[in-house]
Amino acid sequence: MASIRFFSEETEFKLTHPRKTSSWIKSALKTEKKTLGDLNFIFCTDEYLLQINMEYLDHHTYTDIITFDSSETPGTIEGDIFISIERIQENATKFERPFDEELHRVIIHGVLHLIGYGDKSKAAKAQMRGKEDTYLFLRRI
Repeated sequence: MASIRFFSEETEFKLTHPRKTSSWIKSALKTEKKTLGDLNFIFCTDEYLLQINMEYLDHHTYTDIITFDSSETPGTIEGDIFISIERIQENATKFERPFDEELHRVIIHGVLHLIGYGDKSKAAKAQMRGKEDTYLFLRRI
């Protein structure tokens, strides 16, 4: 059965409202006309995510998120999304945003990557940011 799960690796962080967050993600997938498969969010430390970044992507830099797509059926969203809580905290301070807003921006960013949105070009980044903003707004209502 399809599900959204939240895990922690090397951190004590626990998502405060997992059911509300799951419903929000499901609503975004429905809006995007996608089907939910198994979707795992793994909250971790900078060092944990850095090791994944080096091992699987050969990048030797810190990042806030790494998304692995494991879907086998077109239109079905499945994968693992690793999120550094330390990076989220730092970015929230840097961009003067509440921690929860930054966390949910990164969560939906990972989901949007699995849907097929990119962020490598200026135009793709603008589209991604617009989608993030839309879904962050819908999370509040």
